[in-house]
Amino acid sequence: MSATGELSKNELKRRQKAEKKAKEKEAKLAETCASNGNESKSSSSAISEETLDPNQYFQLRSDSIAKLKKTGSPLNPYPHKFTVDISLAEYIEKFADVKDGSVDESVTVSVAGRIHSKRGAGKKLVFYDLRAEQKKIQVMANAKYYVSEEEYEQDVDVLHRGDVVGIRGHPGRTKMGELSIVPIKITLLSPCLHMLPHLHFGVKDKETRFRQRYLDLMINESVRDIFVTRSRIISYLRNFLDQLGFLEVETPLMNMIAGGATAKPFETYHNDLHMKLFMRVAPELYLKMLVVGGFDRVYEIGRQFRNESIDMTHNPEFTTVEFYMAYADYEDLMHIMEELLHGMVMAIFNKPKIRYNPDGDDGHEIDFTPPFKRFHIIHDLEKILGVKFPPADTFHTEESRKFFDDLVVKQGIDCAPPRTTARLLDKLVGDYLEPQCINPTFITGHPHVMSPLAKWHRSESGLTERFELFVMTKEVCNAYTELNDSAVQRERFGEQAKQKEAGDDEAQLIDENFCTSLEYGLPPTAGCGIGIDRLTMFLTNQNNIKEVLLFPAMKPDDQKPAAPTSEDAKSS
Repeated sequence: MSATGELSKNELKRRQKAEKKAKEKEAKLAETCASNGNESKSSSSAISEETLDPNQYFQLRSDSIAKLKKTGSPLNPYPHKFTVDISLAEYIEKFADVKDGSVDESVTVSVAGRIHSKRGAGKKLVFYDLRAEQKKIQVMANAKYYVSEEEYEQDVDVLHRGDVVGIRGHPGRTKMGELSIVPIKITLLSPCLHMLPHLHFGVKDKETRFRQRYLDLMINESVRDIFVTRSRIISYLRNFLDQLGFLEVETPLMNMIAGGATAKPFETYHNDLHMKLFMRVAPELYLKMLVVGGFDRVYEIGRQFRNESIDMTHNPEFTTVEFYMAYADYEDLMHIMEELLHGMVMAIFNKPKIRYNPDGDDGHEIDFTPPFKRFHIIHDLEKILGVKFPPADTFHTEESRKFFDDLVVKQGIDCAPPRTTARLLDKLVGDYLEPQCINPTFITGHPHVMSPLAKWHRSESGLTERFELFVMTKEVCNAYTELNDSAVQRERFGEQAKQKEAGDDEAQLIDENFCTSLEYGLPPTAGCGIGIDRLTMFLTNQNNIKEVLLFPAMKPDDQKPAAPTSEDAKSS
């Protein structure tokens, strides 16, 4: 635009072209709508995926379904029920012996599923692909076998890709040898108003996939496989612990104190009690109180909530399994973890080694064959860095903190405030030990300042009997011999409280209720927590936690979920 406010020639041409295009689009839509309204027997046939964009398709399909819902219409697009006799998997197995080019009219069955493709082969013959339960069969709709020719035309005309349908018909097989069902009646159970992306191209856009997971699952078979594997992982965990005599329990999600783990909690408010509550960061303290009460082996599979960053391996809410075993120590749990993971991988993949290459490169082979490699935090860091650490039983002092602060600065490692000994040591572990943990690896030798709930090491002063299990450089498990001395536990909580005052939002507060339970006597106990989401990532070849969560946390989207682009929806 010029300084005088007049449009330039190029801008004027651009606007005229845009206006012309918009008018042509409106005229095309109006013409299609008119054609759709004028056809008495083909109220839906004018809705063509080849000539419409997704928005036009949605408008026309919505209008078509609205007409069907009017009183007096013989077709109800949203019936209350359809009786299914047989699943698609059972159908494929049961009628595998049907001969080529035949239809067995002596057998009539009912199946249901979603239409994923529609192919006309003449006025009296239409083929559909019906999918459900990760199975597919062909529907060979032939007017010859239908209840009547009039109903055939009426039903076939109203069906589109994406519709959920019920089919009553005979088993058959085409001359080309494809198992099919030949319908005597197709019932529309729930119409799909949107233009469905084609299976061949799938849904690629990650924003669409994560925000509209139902569409992702509908189109991308590999995504369904991920969540089937996730379910198998949880089932294996549950069965494994049940067979060892563990009892599954449930503990509160809201607590007056956010305890059980070093993490920043979410806050909520109870109106009736007029008090602030915290969403749990871990079920640990409640589970140990149950051991005090006499349940010697307990576990819980459930959600935890931590108000921390979202990245490729962290989600604000996540799933864990925590289990506690009386009269055991952390060495026992190491053997249990080796047996658990090796058995799980064998059960799912029928071999102990899997390849992890989510980026499509050669990646790494992960070997879950026991025994797993072990690192000792103090001994191995001293060896790698070529320095001698202060005695572990002095790590709580300012002198030790200053030593590690200087060491971290010397190594060029960044550590945000507060620069406590625990945080500084954690940075060293993250830079020098964790990158070496490709195959399952135990990291042990944690000092007291890093493990407020773990029991002191019986032979190494200042350390605790704790291990973390890492796979592909990421933590999947944390376990230790539990601290059961109430006096020492109060001291440890006190140290955590000081760290919180120093600005560490993740430090824990004193939980008097838990300390009181210890005064009644917690047997020698070992406890373990496993991150199910992380474990699923490695066993399904994913490097983004959102890929293994059905509905991951996403930034707010002010607009309604977008329909698939015309490129996604119309590609064929």
